[in-house]
Amino acid sequence: MKQVPIGVSARHIHLTKEHIAALFGEGAELTVLKPLSQPGQFAANETVEVIGPKGSFPKVRILGPARPKTQLEISRTDAIALGLNPPVRESGDIAGSPGITIVGPKGRVTVEEGVIIAARHIHFHTSDAEKWGIRDKQRLRVRVGGERGLIFENVIARVSDQFALDMHIDTDEANAAGVKTGDVGEILD
Repeated sequence: MKQVPIGVSARHIHLTKEHIAALFGEGAELTVLKPLSQPGQFAANETVEVIGPKGSFPKVRILGPARPKTQLEISRTDAIALGLNPPVRESGDIAGSPGITIVGPKGRVTVEEGVIIAARHIHFHTSDAEKWGIRDKQRLRVRVGGERGLIFENVIARVSDQFALDMHIDTDEANAAGVKTGDVGEILD
């Protein structure tokens, strides 16, 4: 059986160094609240407000370290509340996606693109992928059990020796399946 731990990803934002400086002041650095499941990644103490055409969310957690592109990852429910219609995409693929206004304690930034609903995916360490015969970018099916068990289709495999084994789904998906961070799924193919 190919079992994978599940991580539920709440709304969050990745910022460039330039945008961190614009929002928190020149020379500002993100500080670690807690490490995340992927090596070197962390939830920062710092948060921002995001403002869409219809609504806003205060205290959106920043995930660090700084990224090459500013990107807000939200669920479909969040998108409706903000008045946006973002595409479902892999992280980093923001071309043509909606923009957002971001407000920090020292300033505000409006990005023309950068809002996505993250495609469900599994981070595989290279050794796990080799052991199970899984290729980078392969589409998988994953069964989760429980009272509201279901099969997730089109789960993208992301393989790197920098990753730790972990499946990421958003809050809408987790709620539909009745799963929480730390539950386990079974890779079917």
